[in-house]
Amino acid sequence: MNEIICPNCKTAFKIDEAGFADILKQVRNQEFENELENRLTLAENEKKNAIKLAEANMKNSLQEELSEIEKERDKLLHDLQNKETEKENAIKLAEATVRNALQEEVSEKEKQLAALESQMQNAQMQKKIELTEATRAIEKERDDLKHALEIKETEKELLEKSINEKFTNQLVVKDDTIRMKEDEIERLRDFKQKLSTKMVGETLEQHCEYEFNRLRATGFQNAYFEKDNDATGGTKGDYIYRETDEEGNEVISIMFEMKNENDETATKKRNEDFFTKLDKDRRNKGCEYAVLVSLLEADNEFYNTGIVDVSHKYEKMYVVRPQFFIPIITLLRNAAMNSMKYKAELNMMRNQSVDITNFEEKIDAFKTGFARNYELASRKFKTAIDEIDKTITHLQKTKDALLSSENNLRLANNKAEDLTIKKLTHGNPTMKARFDELDE
Repeated sequence: MNEIICPNCKTAFKIDEAGFADILKQVRNQEFENELENRLTLAENEKKNAIKLAEANMKNSLQEELSEIEKERDKLLHDLQNKETEKENAIKLAEATVRNALQEEVSEKEKQLAALESQMQNAQMQKKIELTEATRAIEKERDDLKHALEIKETEKELLEKSINEKFTNQLVVKDDTIRMKEDEIERLRDFKQKLSTKMVGETLEQHCEYEFNRLRATGFQNAYFEKDNDATGGTKGDYIYRETDEEGNEVISIMFEMKNENDETATKKRNEDFFTKLDKDRRNKGCEYAVLVSLLEADNEFYNTGIVDVSHKYEKMYVVRPQFFIPIITLLRNAAMNSMKYKAELNMMRNQSVDITNFEEKIDAFKTGFARNYELASRKFKTAIDEIDKTITHLQKTKDALLSSENNLRLANNKAEDLTIKKLTHGNPTMKARFDELDE
């Protein structure tokens, strides 16, 4: 049993445990409800105050952000007012789109604010912070893309202008250089061709006969130069040259054979193919020397060097190109004249009982000097021909290099003309998405 004292009358009475528990329960339930009601009231008031404060803060923050956006827009409009009309329209459209999106977002957030008043302040503020950061990041990226686009377009215009000017100048210089090189090559080729033959619409025999007759009156008054018409030995040469001195003594005799490339077009003979016949004709006609005037084997540098001595195969035989027809006669004739002079001196010395030793030394010295002069002349001529060939080869390589540079310049020009902003940003999804937004 439990004893309980009434708080009003101070009367004591006893109650069993069940009754005491029931009374204690009533007292506790009443106090709990009162306390719960008080706390609920406080919590409701705090919730309303927090909601109002969050709403006010959010509205102020959104208003500040909107103001910042408006300022940024005014700045962008001021910076971009001198741009082209199409860009201005695109920028204005983008700004209007952003402004409408922001306004829609503000309106949506206000609706969400009214619909989510029961949510906690921390969650509401976190969402607002994320929205602000995302908006600023998008605006910053948009501004960066616009600025980068303007820079790229300016750089492209300057690059195209620079490339066009550079290529134009290089093409002009290249054309002039190629023209000069081609003229030089043609001049050298014509010069070399003239070295090979002076024939213009004539046969080789006619050319040689013409060259000799042109100088006969001044240089060969006592010379005989006619076609060989005597075939008693089975064969005959083309021309025989004989010259006598004033007393009628033979100074020199030469058997000539002329071979033109066109004469043997079917079989393309070589010079060596005619050496045996020429040597036989020389011996049959009693000539001292044999000379083959040939246009055969035009690409053989051995025969293009000048006067070629083939006496190692056939005695006193030479091979020359048509331009050396007169020089070979002059060289052999001068040698024979000197020999005649030495022979006359020898006879005089013999008549005067002079020692023949000195004369033989002079003969040897003459032979040595003649051989040396001949070798030097042949070497100089070969050097001149080689230098001409090298010059032609060098000019041809220069021409090929210029033509190759023209092709590379053309390819570079095509690449420059094909250059676009979209190709520069190919493979960059972020740049592509931003350009697509600007296009919209």
